[in-house]
Amino acid sequence: MLPIADYAIALIVLAAVHLLAGQFRFAYAEPRSRWLSVAGGISVAYVFVHLLPELGEGQEAVNEGIPALDFLEDHVFILALIGLSLFYAVELASRRGRDEEGDMAAVPFWLSMTSYAIFNAAIGYLVVHRPEAMGLATYTVAMSLHFLVNDTGLRQHHREQYDRVGRWILTAAIGVGWLLGEMTEVSEAALALITAFIGGGVILNVLKEELPEERRSSFWAFALGAAGYTALLQAV
Repeated sequence: MLPIADYAIALIVLAAVHLLAGQFRFAYAEPRSRWLSVAGGISVAYVFVHLLPELGEGQEAVNEGIPALDFLEDHVFILALIGLSLFYAVELASRRGRDEEGDMAAVPFWLSMTSYAIFNAAIGYLVVHRPEAMGLATYTVAMSLHFLVNDTGLRQHHREQYDRVGRWILTAAIGVGWLLGEMTEVSEAALALITAFIGGGVILNVLKEELPEERRSSFWAFALGAAGYTALLQAV
């Protein structure tokens, strides 16, 4: 277990990205800032180089800890796919609801806030389970940059609502997740499933921001971020 100060710093950094979302002017430049593509590359690299290998180890824990799922194979990767699919469904529903008027106009915002709050709580929960300082640091950097990418998209679609309410909800969700992590003990199998959900969500959330043609994202900036963070993770 690391000193409480280490976890506090990680939580402050994660929360600060949401609370200061509107202050990162480069994130809202036109055409799309290459720094956002770098950030997306870093967060995806962390999933593939660090989280997915953890899932391979976690699969054994799931096999032993959740006998009811014996009829399935590769449980953790299935949950990663479910996480990806869930955020894909939320994105499609939000897009279709943005043209609504009246009471229905708020549905896309609250749908996004609910799904991202659950996602953030899972990320906050796993802060407690980073047993090494370097592991906590690389996790915090990757997730913070992922929050930056997400926040940019959320503010573009829901600026007034996000600034007034949304960023506080997502910040609180991180703290709630951390508190749950401090107050509860879960099995290695459960941790593997939470990690899988986060991994699938990160991949989809980054790609939905990078791929649309109107974003004019930079492949080379994305690749640079992914390659650079991969090298760092391999070095440490």
